[in-house]
Amino acid sequence: MASEQELNDFLKNVEKRAFKRSVYHVRDEEAALDIVQDSMMKLAEHYGDKPASELPMLFQRILSNCTLDWFRRQKTRNSLFSNLSDFESASDEGDFDLLETYSGSADSEQIESAEDSTRRKQIFQEIEMQIKELPARQREAFLMRYWEEMDVAETAAAMGCSEGSVKTHCSRAVQALGKALKAKGIQP
Repeated sequence: MASEQELNDFLKNVEKRAFKRSVYHVRDEEAALDIVQDSMMKLAEHYGDKPASELPMLFQRILSNCTLDWFRRQKTRNSLFSNLSDFESASDEGDFDLLETYSGSADSEQIESAEDSTRRKQIFQEIEMQIKELPARQREAFLMRYWEEMDVAETAAAMGCSEGSVKTHCSRAVQALGKALKAKGIQP
């Protein structure tokens, strides 16, 4: 059984990654925040008594289900109502900064030039944009495997599919990303 402190520590550690993953999926920061908060509440309410080792898998599954529920609600809402904000300019959106997750430590001996820093930021923005363009299942598998660093079996369990499907989705995602980035002149 996970103690209250273990549950709190787990939720603190997973919060930022879960939020970024949700933003990639739903492309709306406010909705992503709601999804993550709902997922955390469900984990605490329904599975807080589970062993700490089971929390990561349970949370990933809950997060995936909450995301699917959000998409279902959006589909229903959009079929019933026309939202005027859909026609407004997208210029009000804040930039999602992937660079913050990659920035080195402040006491790093190597000092990066402004040109290198700008180039790196542009590359990460392009990678982020290409990840957002992936089909939903490929994006989900890719983020779980390479962002969350889950193994194939864990990813399959969280996605509710076979390990072969996870491997296929990841392979296709990597190929699509590689092709898109190569077309933009970004080499590994």
